[in-house]
Amino acid sequence: MSWNYANGLSPYNNKGLLGIPERFDTPEEVEKKCAELVDWLLAAQGGVVVHTGAGISTSAGIPDFRGPKGVWTLEEKGENPVINVSFNDATPTKTHMALKALTQQGFIRYIVSQNIDGLHLKSGLSRRFLAELHGNMFVEQCNKCRRQFIRLSAATTVGQKPCGGTCRSGEIGERRFCRGGLLLDNVLDWEADLPERDLDMALMHSTLADVNITLGTTLQIIPSGNLPLKNKKHGGKIIICNLQPTKHDKKADLIISTYVDDILEKVCKRLGVEIPMYDSSEDPTRIQNAHNYEWTIPVQAVKELEMEFNAKLKEYKTERKAQAESLTEASSVMINKKRKIN
Repeated sequence: MSWNYANGLSPYNNKGLLGIPERFDTPEEVEKKCAELVDWLLAAQGGVVVHTGAGISTSAGIPDFRGPKGVWTLEEKGENPVINVSFNDATPTKTHMALKALTQQGFIRYIVSQNIDGLHLKSGLSRRFLAELHGNMFVEQCNKCRRQFIRLSAATTVGQKPCGGTCRSGEIGERRFCRGGLLLDNVLDWEADLPERDLDMALMHSTLADVNITLGTTLQIIPSGNLPLKNKKHGGKIIICNLQPTKHDKKADLIISTYVDDILEKVCKRLGVEIPMYDSSEDPTRIQNAHNYEWTIPVQAVKELEMEFNAKLKEYKTERKAQAESLTEASSVMINKKRKIN
């Protein structure tokens, strides 16, 4: 359960702002804003990155952390969550399934997740579209070769501790594989280093995005909470969908305050995208021999994106140089005009 996960973390006093009152747009405002969001999705031509937080899993029965009934909000009052579904029993929400469909149809290019509940994985979303910055209860990682594998059940440890067994790379048809590596849980503790490949992919995709959309997060945890801003210096837009105010509201181009399930349902309806039901046959944690299913981000995927990222940065620098030269020329013209007037 998420409460047990939270209790498994090391003591940490600064858990951010807790229990801020939620706010709701009127139904008319939500419709208008969702229409605007769809327009930006269509104009972005696939350059859309979604950043997900604990708020997208509350309708699955998993409490968030800083909401009015969040784990840490209640902890401060000496209380525990009333509703607390086990990670093993939880199934993807309408938002998880909508994100999978939108990604498959090219409206979303990439998803950056702060969630450790494994619901993106359970939805059947491909790993090539997903960065998991804080880990995944249903993934274990070899301490030697760093390869990741699907678990059949949620890990009972957190903080990258031994969770049983040795590296399974040899069981998936690999000639050369790690010998003797221990499998560790994949869930980060406070102030642990973020997984390098996931962070690299998240940073590059966030920077390249025409539109960054945040769903169900107050953006208080860094560096993940700052990633949606990475496209702003290149003219990108940021859309925040959350019931509570966030630390980056003033920098947002659009804020939608209502339940994320409702937002995704309206967006998919306008785009003509059907939201599929959760199908256990497409859930890697429920598939026979799923424990041999690898979940590692391929090195090649990082290298390919890095090439695109560097090329785009070069393009940005060229554009900025041209803009600077244009501004210098314009300034010179203005000075000359003033001289003539004088």
